[in-house]
Amino acid sequence: MIKIPVRHKSRVSSLRMRLMLGAAATVSVFMLALFPALQQVFTAALEQSIEQRLAADASALISAASIVDGQLQMPEKLPDEEFDILPARQLGFIYNNAGALLWRSRSTNTVKINYQPKYDGHGHEFMRVHDSEGREYFVYDVEVDLLRGQNADYSIVTVQPVSDYQVMYDSLRQQLYVWLGLALLLLLGFLWLGLGWGIRSLRSLSAELDEVETGQREALSDEHPRELLRLTRSLNRLLESERQQSARYRHSLDDLAHSLKTPLAVLQGLSEVLAQQSGHHKHAQTLQGQVNRMSQQISYQLQRASLRKSGLLRYQVKLKPLLASLIEALDKVYHDKQVRVTQAFSAELRVPVEQGALLELFGNILENAYRLCLGQIRISAQLHAAGCELIVEDDGPGVPKHQRERILKRGERLDTQYPGQGIGTAVVKDIIDSYGGQLFVEESELGGAQFRVVFPLN
Repeated sequence: MIKIPVRHKSRVSSLRMRLMLGAAATVSVFMLALFPALQQVFTAALEQSIEQRLAADASALISAASIVDGQLQMPEKLPDEEFDILPARQLGFIYNNAGALLWRSRSTNTVKINYQPKYDGHGHEFMRVHDSEGREYFVYDVEVDLLRGQNADYSIVTVQPVSDYQVMYDSLRQQLYVWLGLALLLLLGFLWLGLGWGIRSLRSLSAELDEVETGQREALSDEHPRELLRLTRSLNRLLESERQQSARYRHSLDDLAHSLKTPLAVLQGLSEVLAQQSGHHKHAQTLQGQVNRMSQQISYQLQRASLRKSGLLRYQVKLKPLLASLIEALDKVYHDKQVRVTQAFSAELRVPVEQGALLELFGNILENAYRLCLGQIRISAQLHAAGCELIVEDDGPGVPKHQRERILKRGERLDTQYPGQGIGTAVVKDIIDSYGGQLFVEESELGGAQFRVVFPLN
């Protein structure tokens, strides 16, 4: 048995899968670009909220502050008690216009922040600073004039550690990951369904093409999206053109055959007349031989032209009933030999060859097997991953190795006991070649010849 090479398909052979991979890549890149943008928006909103919070704290300090004899006075009890509670995280400072620290909240005793007001006339400022240990703080600095222009400018500073919001910030990042991940999966799901709906028309077109190839439909319908109508109409024109060309070809060949029959019949009659005359027997025999050769060559060329594989049509012919009709006819022709035919293949096996071509192929191979066998013929068939293998064996004299290539040539015959021009095997070879198949002449286990044919699957 020969090993039939299997054609490995591309890992991504589906148009829908290719489109889905492209869309998934695009959406993923968009989501990756969207994440830092959303994160930045949230960070800006969070910092704005912190600024407003610190501004409110600064307003509370301004409300509590008073100037007595030109000196800043702060009450023992602040309006916001968080400034007096040691574990509290809100921190407050008051500086004069020279940058000297005048007051600090009790909650800042453990903070070693090195901050100096700028007094740049901006009114207030919101920023981030670090202390001596590298901790980061939000700082809100507002410039106020408690004495209304009497050279008593102060800088009210409220501070809050960034770490107080780190948990919230980390939680948001996790939520962004989760929600964007869910959004990505949901979007991919909708894309998959949308692509499936969009490609449904291509599946319908593919199904119609299968029906055309198997002969269930003559042409493609117009019930497709307008983007595909030009393709379907072009295919329909191609199908119709192929049918018309095949019909014209067959008719021309039939006309040629009929036009040649009359001259051949005249020549045949003339040879018979010459055969009856003395002295012309040899010439008559030569003429009859040439007329028979011309008749067989015409038959051969007609068969060769009519059994070509169509470019668009695909066939699946059931093998068992076809062989049954052939075997029944050959049993009648060779009834004296009592040939026993063994069949080894599934009753449902189908061959990817047009019925007329398959009938001609098996007719020639089986006729040779019946004629040369001693009494036994075996027919087997099976489907491989990439081909259909057909085998016909007999228990006759077989074909010597050095003669196997010769019998595949047109006009070559090893058996000269029976009349013929040796074109049967050539017809078989032409049919097999037209379907992209291969023919092997080998030695059978029965002792005779084995003809093995391999057709690729459509």
